[in-house]
Amino acid sequence: MATTRVLTLVGSLRSGSVNRQLAETAAHVAPEGTEVAIYEGLAEVPFYNEDIDVAGAIPATVEALREAAGAADALLLVTPEYNGTIPAVLKNAIDWLSRPYGSGAAAGKPVAVISASPSPNGAKWAHDDTRKAVTIAGGKVLEDVALSLGGTTQKFGELHPRENNEVAEQIGDVVRRLVDAAQAELVAV
Repeated sequence: MATTRVLTLVGSLRSGSVNRQLAETAAHVAPEGTEVAIYEGLAEVPFYNEDIDVAGAIPATVEALREAAGAADALLLVTPEYNGTIPAVLKNAIDWLSRPYGSGAAAGKPVAVISASPSPNGAKWAHDDTRKAVTIAGGKVLEDVALSLGGTTQKFGELHPRENNEVAEQIGDVVRRLVDAAQAELVAV
């Protein structure tokens, strides 16, 4: 069986962010035959502008993002919550992946979202907004797969989330279900 490729986009640019660590955990607990790649370079992607989204003007950073998403079998979006919603860097990536409308790099891809926050809310508003945005962008958000982690400061302390067995198991379940959906899509094609 071919390797299932999952592209992970992290909504926090901070190198030590809990959300990045959750993405690393996803790569660590992925089932055999699965490659979970964390996309590097979202900070270099310019804000979406239709004036530069034309042949000959598309920035190389955007082309790279679109190529990575296009080559992936599924998308995993990991997001904190900034001011009650999705971080601009993640929303911007979704905007670029939504174009051209109806056939962008997110179109038809199985998608799962994980959110996390030090607050007890678990970044649920950002989680919901992310799911909505990527659905409108054409992604097939897995309706029954959702993980919002609150109280991350107390939950992890100085530990990496992969060292928390309960959280690693929850993330592993999200990745397994995402891989199952991606494999079902490949069989259906």
